[in-house]
Amino acid sequence: MKALVALILLVQLPIHKAVPAAPPAPLGCDDPESEAAAEVAVSYINGHSHHGYKFALNRIENIRVLPQGPNNDIIFLELDLLETKCHILSPTPLANCTVRSFTEHAVEGDCDVKLLKLDGKLSVLASKCHSHADSSEDILRLCPNCPLLESLNNTDVLATVTAALNDHNSKTTDAYLRLLEIGRARTQYHPTHTVSVEFAVAATNCSAEEAKDNVEACQLLPDDQSNFGFCTATMVTRPIQDLQVDCQLYGHQVPTPDIPFLSQDTSAGLVPSAGQGFTNHNLRLSHNNPVASESSSSEFPTSMLSAKSVAKRAVAEVAQHDKVPRPVGFVPPPPPCPGRIRHFKI
Repeated sequence: MKALVALILLVQLPIHKAVPAAPPAPLGCDDPESEAAAEVAVSYINGHSHHGYKFALNRIENIRVLPQGPNNDIIFLELDLLETKCHILSPTPLANCTVRSFTEHAVEGDCDVKLLKLDGKLSVLASKCHSHADSSEDILRLCPNCPLLESLNNTDVLATVTAALNDHNSKTTDAYLRLLEIGRARTQYHPTHTVSVEFAVAATNCSAEEAKDNVEACQLLPDDQSNFGFCTATMVTRPIQDLQVDCQLYGHQVPTPDIPFLSQDTSAGLVPSAGQGFTNHNLRLSHNNPVASESSSSEFPTSMLSAKSVAKRAVAEVAQHDKVPRPVGFVPPPPPCPGRIRHFKI
């Protein structure tokens, strides 16, 4: 009888069904995981760019995570970058590279990056980037006398680079240097006419003295001896002509198989031709990682929300929440995206 009562009571007990676990909250653009992914992405972008300057993260515009399985996610990032003062060939770590100020006529990069996070390890599958300089109007509005970016094939720019390199080679007792590419140029018209240039160089197999007799025989050093460098120069043409030049060699760096440095073959023709009137090297990077898994498509989803749409949605959500009575002193949380601006907004 007791057993029967116990069985009846057991049957009458409520059955608790297993509640499925709630999906993880979407990542915000300033979350540590998002910033870790952005750091890997920026390193990849700089490592696969062979012209111009290194770029630093300014803002994470958007992030989207697509779970693929246990400990396996695909991450899409939209990033805003800013040009630094470190040439892409410089061995200086990005953390030690200074971002150009707004008044130095800043250059912004926009990148879409696809990453794989497998067992906690991040790797880049693909990236697409382009860059552009801030408008001259914006610069002059805040700094009327600031020099502006000049076309890299401008006659005065080319003349300044030629004069600067000749001046250095005529005074040095070290290797004869050849031009790799002009990186940047700015012109100031008042109170003096001044042209400022920056350009990448490479050491040749000749000394500067040997080059005087047969400069055509001077060739860039082979990859296992290569020595790249960077020069800055300022030419004042009015009222009194004056030329200031500073060149520094980086020393030989060992290239990695997947990130080669400029060699004699790849550096040929880097000097802007007469038909190229651009003012900055466009970060026109579109790269698919050749070691990416074939099952992980490198295509970017057309449904990925743009940063502007995310921002608009966030503003609308905050406005909707503001209609609800809040305690005095309540501060609504910031929208998850876009993230904070690290330097300044262009």
